[in-house]
Amino acid sequence: MLATDTTATTRTIAASRTTGGRALSITLWTIQILLAAFLLIASAAPKFAGQRDAVETFAKIGWGQWFRYVTGVVEAAGAIGLLIPRLAAWAALGLIGLMIGAVITQVLVLVPAFAALPAVFGVLFAVIARVRMAQAVSPAALFRR
Repeated sequence: MLATDTTATTRTIAASRTTGGRALSITLWTIQILLAAFLLIASAAPKFAGQRDAVETFAKIGWGQWFRYVTGVVEAAGAIGLLIPRLAAWAALGLIGLMIGAVITQVLVLVPAFAALPAVFGVLFAVIARVRMAQAVSPAALFRR
């Protein structure tokens, strides 16, 4: 009887972990899709379209409008990478770097209170990178034929 109880307990724990793992995966994919949509629609697109706010913001930063396009390309590439399982961890790591730059720029040049959003995004990208790294392709494999 004890062996049966132990086996049943083991099965329950395994099922719980599988269900929890599935829930985590669904939650993380939902967050990745939402972040990718935000990066593409609300962040990169206005930079590419030359929206007045984006142009003015990058004028305040003082690095020239070319930097607006570079930032938009990095955001768009990161957003697309977040949606590809083998690239999601690497995209998240790259976006962490972008968010660090955004926080520093907000604090030193723009409006310090607005640094909270890229800081939160950076934490989310760190979680994505950590969890998705097991699925990531090695960087060397990306460039092999």
